Amino acid sequence: MIDNAFSDPKGRPGRPVETPPSPWRALPLNGRFDLVYEDATGTWSSRSISARELKLGPGRTLLGGIDTRSGSYRGFRVDRIRRLTDRGTGERIEIGILDRLLGRAEAQRRADAMRTRRQANASRRAILSRSA
Repeated sequence: MIDNAFSDPKGRPGRPVETPPSPWRALPLNGRFDLVYEDATGTWSSRSISARELKLGPGRTLLGGIDTRSGSYRGFRVDRIRRLTDRGTGERIEIGILDRLLGRAEAQRRADAMRTRRQANASRRAILSRSA
């Protein structure tokens, strides 16, 4: 991939800089969750998050979204989530959290793809009916 950033620190146009592809992959994920989270020091805390994505990377997976406490975007390591509660359904998950989040992201991806196909088909039908 070529980045169009300047290679000159003074902002003069330079040659394009080659950047390697990112080893991270982001899956869209929507939902509101309450977490019991263990930080790097071993301290447990309760968090609430409005999820936006599940980021899969080398050796770790992050649940990313808006932390309601701080109002800012945060990423929480899934392997440090001790309990996940879905605020929409009330379901509590303590085992297999990553599998459940991956399943939910995949289900949302399929639903979004189906919705996009339906919209495209409706647009095609509308164009064909106008031209007929």
